[in-house]
Amino acid sequence: MNKLQGKVALITGGNSGIGFATAEVFIAEGAQVIITGRNATAVAEAVGKLGAQARGIVSDTGDMAQIGTLAEQVGGKIDVLFINAGVGVFVPFDQMTEAAFDTNMDINFKGAFFTIQRLLPLLNDGGSIILNTSINAHIGMAGASAYGASKGALLTLARNLSTELLPRRIRVNAISPGPVATPILSKAGLPDEVLQQMGAAIQAQIPLGRFGRPEEIARTALFFASDDSTFVLGTEMIVDGGMATL
Repeated sequence: MNKLQGKVALITGGNSGIGFATAEVFIAEGAQVIITGRNATAVAEAVGKLGAQARGIVSDTGDMAQIGTLAEQVGGKIDVLFINAGVGVFVPFDQMTEAAFDTNMDINFKGAFFTIQRLLPLLNDGGSIILNTSINAHIGMAGASAYGASKGALLTLARNLSTELLPRRIRVNAISPGPVATPILSKAGLPDEVLQQMGAAIQAQIPLGRFGRPEEIARTALFFASDDSTFVLGTEMIVDGGMATL
């Protein structure tokens, strides 16, 4: 299988979870992969596991200064850009602080927006941009108002940016995962007991009865990255075990 043979892909937040699983799938399909992450140790460990077809860059999607130097660090053309880095800060609406709101927006939307802007000159014509969004852009969930809004903004970006990039034949599409077994919830700053209760409550709402696996989202990213989707742009693939649709 060589669907990405000769291609170069950059995956933000590629050192764990969905990003790391996607890097593994892309490499298996022949791509050279660049991953970014804000923790140098985690990035180095991920590259060590991924092997010779991978390279890592330490870069924080929530830091505009680091976004500004990312293109220089990449140092060459790319064919696929997977905007995957994100956070989930879940706070009840009446307790939301400006800092928590900004964390969601700065990383999930502002950082994504300007990462694409800075890397666009490196993206080959006919390339693919993939945005990792969330079903929280579609469903109501207590505590997810700011998080859901940040992901909804990415969906509108996929449509509008697709229109702007038509002359360059660059396709912009979005993946909206449902609950996936990744570290994002553990980074939300909630006590373990609350996380366990939240996890059980979420799983009960998934028709398939389980959380998704990172590799299941990665295979969807492969579809958008490869020539299998050359007639698909400005669209969204919901991958959620039926949570938002059944």
